[in-house]
Amino acid sequence: MKLVSFHAEGRDRIGFVVDAERVCDVTDAAREFGVEALSNFPADMMLLIDADANIQSALRTLHAAIETDLEKVRLFERTEVALYPPVRRPSKICCLALNNSANTDRIISGPKHPAMFTKPSSALIGDQGTLEIRRAYGRVHPEPELAVVIGRQAKNVAAEDALDYIFGYTIHNDFTSPTMRGEDTFHYRAIHPKAGDPGAVTYVDTWVSYPGRYKCSDTFSALGPWLVTRDEISDPHDLAVECYHQGKLVTEDSTANLFYKVAQVIEFASSYMTLFPGDVISMGTALKRSNGGMAVQNVDLATLGGPVSVNIHGLGTLTTVVERLP
Repeated sequence: MKLVSFHAEGRDRIGFVVDAERVCDVTDAAREFGVEALSNFPADMMLLIDADANIQSALRTLHAAIETDLEKVRLFERTEVALYPPVRRPSKICCLALNNSANTDRIISGPKHPAMFTKPSSALIGDQGTLEIRRAYGRVHPEPELAVVIGRQAKNVAAEDALDYIFGYTIHNDFTSPTMRGEDTFHYRAIHPKAGDPGAVTYVDTWVSYPGRYKCSDTFSALGPWLVTRDEISDPHDLAVECYHQGKLVTEDSTANLFYKVAQVIEFASSYMTLFPGDVISMGTALKRSNGGMAVQNVDLATLGGPVSVNIHGLGTLTTVVERLP
């Protein structure tokens, strides 16, 4: 199933994607087909993801019924609706840093485990949403990524069980400002206890940057266009990824090049933080091949404007427009 959060005819809704151009409302369809469990369900994808087995079974039943009798339901054209991020207020968006095996030669030193940072839900926009770039942000570029949406609470999950905790997959464009990263980087002398000398300290040259602005500013996380349930993606590590700027191919890759795989990442992340239903894990930037020497870092949206699109096989196309502000 492909599920969508959207707004149409004056109210927020959750729905099924019928095809690339049409969606239908879950609760309206449930009333038409007599699926009582869903006929008054709240228009909240987070609640749907976290719902019990009876609701999940009713959802599959309703989806199958719609596919056999499309004429019975009200279909909305894409031009009639505004798409929200599939999950609008996850407790966290966990992002993988430098997780592409095709680019390991760029890493001078780094951890021997997945490296993560988090983004807030306030950064989210949906398909056809607007990335707002202020002059103070400096350079801003796209980062096309596969995103995993957690389906049930996960803590200390073993890798062999990890895929069972996934509800589905979507696309994430992790917009980034290297200018703000540079401005927010400290080069300082970190204080450490001195070995063998209790009470004494030693100083170590250190560089650190916190992603509060350069990754987390409002509109810096495009998510969508919809949420594809886990059963539709047989192998999340065999998906072609493409990123386009103003219709021109910028970079293409495959999720096969992710260094740490989905199951490993869930195992690692859940050993440190509880993952809740609806939480998003963004698996790292697709970077392997570029068009004419281009890389996503060359696409300065602050200068060039948009739009920018990410396509992942089986997951659709996520498009973002750009607005440059004072």
